[in-house]
Amino acid sequence: MSADQISSAPNAIAEDGDDEINLGEIFATLLEYKWLIVAVTFSALLLGAAYLYVATPVYQADALLQVDDKKGGGGLTALKELQPLLGDSTSVAAQLEILQSRMILGRVVDKLKLDIVAVPGYFPVIGKAKARRYAGTDLADPLFGLSSYAWGGEQIKVETLEVPRVLTNKQLTLVAGKTGNYQVFDEDDNKLLEGQVGQPAASRGMKLFVSQLTARPGTRFRLAKLLQQDAINALQGQYTVKERAKQSGIIEVTLKHADTVLLPMILDEVINGYVRQNVEYRSAEAEKTLKFLDSQLPTLKAQMDNATAAFNAYRQSKGSVDLALETQGVLTSIVDIDKETVKLQQQRDELRQQFTSEHPRMQSIDSQIARLKGMRAQLDSSVARLPVTQQTALRLQRDVEVSTKLYTELLNSAQQLRVSKEGTVGEARIIDAAMVDSKPVSPKGALIIAVSFILGLLLSVMVIWVIRSLRVMVEDPDKIEKQIGLPVYATIPHSKTEVTLAHDIKTGKKKGELLAIDYPEDDAVESLRSLRTTIHFALLDADKGSLLITGPSPGIGKSFISKNLGAVLAQSGKRVAIVDADLRKGHIHREFGMQREIGVSEYVSGTASLGEIVKPTSVPGLSVVTTGQRPPNPSELLMHAHFGELLEQLGDLFDILIVDAPPILAVSDAAIIGRHTGATLMVARAGKHPIREIEQAVKRLNQAGVQVKGFVFNDMDTVRQRYRYGYHGYVYSYSYKKN
Repeated sequence: MSADQISSAPNAIAEDGDDEINLGEIFATLLEYKWLIVAVTFSALLLGAAYLYVATPVYQADALLQVDDKKGGGGLTALKELQPLLGDSTSVAAQLEILQSRMILGRVVDKLKLDIVAVPGYFPVIGKAKARRYAGTDLADPLFGLSSYAWGGEQIKVETLEVPRVLTNKQLTLVAGKTGNYQVFDEDDNKLLEGQVGQPAASRGMKLFVSQLTARPGTRFRLAKLLQQDAINALQGQYTVKERAKQSGIIEVTLKHADTVLLPMILDEVINGYVRQNVEYRSAEAEKTLKFLDSQLPTLKAQMDNATAAFNAYRQSKGSVDLALETQGVLTSIVDIDKETVKLQQQRDELRQQFTSEHPRMQSIDSQIARLKGMRAQLDSSVARLPVTQQTALRLQRDVEVSTKLYTELLNSAQQLRVSKEGTVGEARIIDAAMVDSKPVSPKGALIIAVSFILGLLLSVMVIWVIRSLRVMVEDPDKIEKQIGLPVYATIPHSKTEVTLAHDIKTGKKKGELLAIDYPEDDAVESLRSLRTTIHFALLDADKGSLLITGPSPGIGKSFISKNLGAVLAQSGKRVAIVDADLRKGHIHREFGMQREIGVSEYVSGTASLGEIVKPTSVPGLSVVTTGQRPPNPSELLMHAHFGELLEQLGDLFDILIVDAPPILAVSDAAIIGRHTGATLMVARAGKHPIREIEQAVKRLNQAGVQVKGFVFNDMDTVRQRYRYGYHGYVYSYSYKKN
């Protein structure tokens, strides 16, 4: 044996205060419940993994559109001269709204029949997950013999489904039959119709056409006819539209769906339908304007013909009439003004179909017409000063030129619109067609596992908090001293060795082994050595050298204290006797490899002498008095005068007498025995008793005239206490190191 190796680890002492956050206590509590944390967290991870198994993966497809600003554009598709008639281009914000409108999505729902739900009926929770992972070519074998459910490989395709209004949005059940037959039932299992795959079926206002059905007979499928609005709402919930960058004109369209085959079809139909309606809208605008121009051409043609005829007739009646150079200039100005006035008036008539007279564009045209009329009035005053012949010739020639120019320009505009209408491409074009991501966007495996782990930790902490809130057990010996006012003579740390040893003795694997003798370096034994010194002072003022060991309730380790304390007292040179006075459940004899018979019961009843019941042990100076046979009336036996005589005689023979008594709150035996002993020690176990129970135990002994000297705080978790920053005291570890 070499030099002793001594280590002491004092806990940090914190000031008492309820408002302080004791991190050490928190850490110690978590360490105490580490297996609960592991179990709850592992369970949460299992639930997360189970969710990943059963959750249906959702994929995402995206596409890109470009919306061009046609203002000021060139070419036949955006004729500058016709821009006032065709109107301004629509903003990107408006295009985003159009892409999300019922007009676009409703067409998609109708074309792809998204308002028809036809899916196999899967076994709850795991059925769909199993079927999704089935990769065989034939139908999967049903689990548990449940052939009415789909387990993999089942398919159905419904081309037409019409139901009465009362069955709209109601779940129907299609049951597959033999050789392509099927039956349809409502929610109350009333048969609605029977049909054959590939043939239309109708009955009771319901029409159904199933083009494909792959399933074993008896397999059930879910059918439903949704309202178009409900189908649109479902589509909108998976559908997002946004401008990729501000003022870029690039629109990103994304769609989420579990069916990777149907997903790109839906998104392509959305963007193609949007581009198609954009072209149709522009073409409709040109068609509307062209219709208006065509209605004006016959009138202008007649006006042109009448003006030409009138001018020719006047020249024939008056002969050749030549206009002066100045008059020619006035004529040109009048023709231009009249032409512009007529064009503006035509634009006004077109705009009146869309806007009121208060609209800014209408007011702008009105102001231009008023300005041109003012200029025309000034020219009319100049013409009025000419000779009558010149005025008439000027007027007739003006009518000819104005009507000719207006007719010619209107005819050209109509032709340009016809060309523009045929070549309309709209403001939007597809940049990227729909493409499905290779990996699902949900559920995200790593995220689910991480969240499950975090939630498991949080849940375990909540469970610990609830347990600790409901648990009012004493775990700090200071609480006993503060609230009861009695000293704690010793704190015995938890001993794993004693747990193993007690189990082996109870099961018969070992006999006659004692912790204090066979494992003297254990921390619990060292604490008992310190208790040995304390007991010496506790018995100084006692009239008897006997010590009663009891406790509030069973299972607190009072017998462990009694036998091992007796061993360490004997090792110090004292003559010690341990009396097992727990006549009901005493078991000290097992630890020393003895038999129960011939003990206290036999002595009190007079069938055995003192010499027969005192049994020496392998520990020098230590003897044991066993319980003897279990009596039918233990309390009455202990109240017998022979029991008091027994303790007196043993007190004369031994330096210290340790009496192990039953728990005081369970039976009254300890109160009876305590009157015959010099001092009483109460054993309390960490985390075993509420403070009220300990108080009641002390009160019960005091009422019987037995004064408790102090406490032994047993089974303290020293590992946990090393982290408790509020524990006033020290936890020592003492061991020997061999070379």
